[in-house]
Amino acid sequence: MANVLDELADKLAADTIKAMDALGDDRLYEQVAKVLGASSQTSEEAFMTSIRIRLAERRGREFLNEHVKAALEAKKRGDAVPEARAPGSDNENL
Repeated sequence: MANVLDELADKLAADTIKAMDALGDDRLYEQVAKVLGASSQTSEEAFMTSIRIRLAERRGREFLNEHVKAALEAKKRGDAVPEARAPGSDNENL
């Protein structure tokens, strides 16, 4: 049953993120989670886990793409490739 739960929660998370993007509502997932939580705390937790994973992956991918783009542009100009630095980080703990 756990696989069914995870699959349904992940599908709902993916659809919710698509709706968030289309509507420009970056907090829509909170309302969806409340609806789920009203009938199934387990479903709400699985959904929120999937949302967090998907949004974190998106942020990580955006960071990677931006860094690679900047590094390639620097390389093309003959400049030193910039060090990858996470936003708001001095990289001491990475």
